Amino acid sequence: MVDTVHNPDQYMYDLKHILTSGKKKIGILIGAGAPVSINVATDGTWKSLIPDIAGLTEIVVANLNKTEQSVYANIKNDVGSNNIELILSRIRSLSEVIGNTKIHGFDATGFEGLSKKICSEIKNVVSKQLPDGENPFSNLISWINGINREHAVEVFTTNYDLLLEEALERTRTPYFDGFSGSRIAFFDPSTISTNNLPARWVRLWKLHGSINWSKNSNGEITRSAGSDDGTMVYPSHIKYDQTQAAPFSALFERLKNFLLEPDSLLLTAGFSFADAHITNKLDECLAANGSSALIAFQYKNLDEETPALKIASRRPNMSVYCKNGATINGVSAPWKLGEPPSKNWHAIRGEYWHNESFLLGDFLKFTKFLAGSRGGKSVAIVELVNAVAEALAEKEHEGNKDDA
Repeated sequence: MVDTVHNPDQYMYDLKHILTSGKKKIGILIGAGAPVSINVATDGTWKSLIPDIAGLTEIVVANLNKTEQSVYANIKNDVGSNNIELILSRIRSLSEVIGNTKIHGFDATGFEGLSKKICSEIKNVVSKQLPDGENPFSNLISWINGINREHAVEVFTTNYDLLLEEALERTRTPYFDGFSGSRIAFFDPSTISTNNLPARWVRLWKLHGSINWSKNSNGEITRSAGSDDGTMVYPSHIKYDQTQAAPFSALFERLKNFLLEPDSLLLTAGFSFADAHITNKLDECLAANGSSALIAFQYKNLDEETPALKIASRRPNMSVYCKNGATINGVSAPWKLGEPPSKNWHAIRGEYWHNESFLLGDFLKFTKFLAGSRGGKSVAIVELVNAVAEALAEKEHEGNKDDA
């Protein structure tokens, strides 16, 4: 019996053709792993532009005062984890229920202040700018701009930072994020639902909010310079409740509507699928619309990507591409290279394969692969050049026969 394998060449060949077509409805869901792929160290070491959850936790705790650190440590012991998401959930829960009763030396007011301090530190950590020159976000925008499209690319992100906005504005790429106006932009859900802007306008949907969102005196969320406390949906137990209110409800509805459109394709990068309310929404939509497809590019090995594989195992229209293998059509199997699908494919293979590993779970490699597909140059033109070369060679051969 022959063991099942997946050939990465076959799937990347097909994906290249999809990426170079301007007719496909394509969306991209970007998670917290994206800015981690940008190295800002200058001494040969690695320092991510914005760290992962473990790095974020370390920075936040270091910036608390000694009293706050002591309370944080006690809450960490209660929770049994140093995951800042779980700890922030517990802190917010205590601030809502204990009143004047003290726990670990803090009453409700103390825990509310600690919650705000942690959220403020999170905001400080993610308030970063893109480095000069080429970077993953500039490569993403390069691919978007490199193709004449019938449908706008829709970018969904759970990140609070302004890296996508910066990349779009550096290239003068028009985009719409649900807000209208200039001085203090207001949220316009009706424009999101109709989605009738020109296709060259990128749609940018920030599912958890942004560091430049604020609440005005009427409780409405606006977009400005971000000088006030943001309304980001910080990781905690109240995340689900907050996403049911405007503008988050409209943004999640847009994600749902995109996946319910015929023949839509959603690519995910830097997203762990551990975010339950987003993952459940994706699962629901894939079940409802068999003509939609989702391809998840994951950084780790198959056995380490359990949340993504859980959906892909029961949804044949979801594929998960990991470092050592993939789940495709519900079947998990290791990668195994096959015959090159076209001439000169070895050069293209290097974009996604090295040392027996699939590379595109790294956001840096993923966006380079996208940028290499702009304008159809990676596959279509290579094949055209090959065809012309063969035709010229054949013609020359026939001429030599005639001379003889």
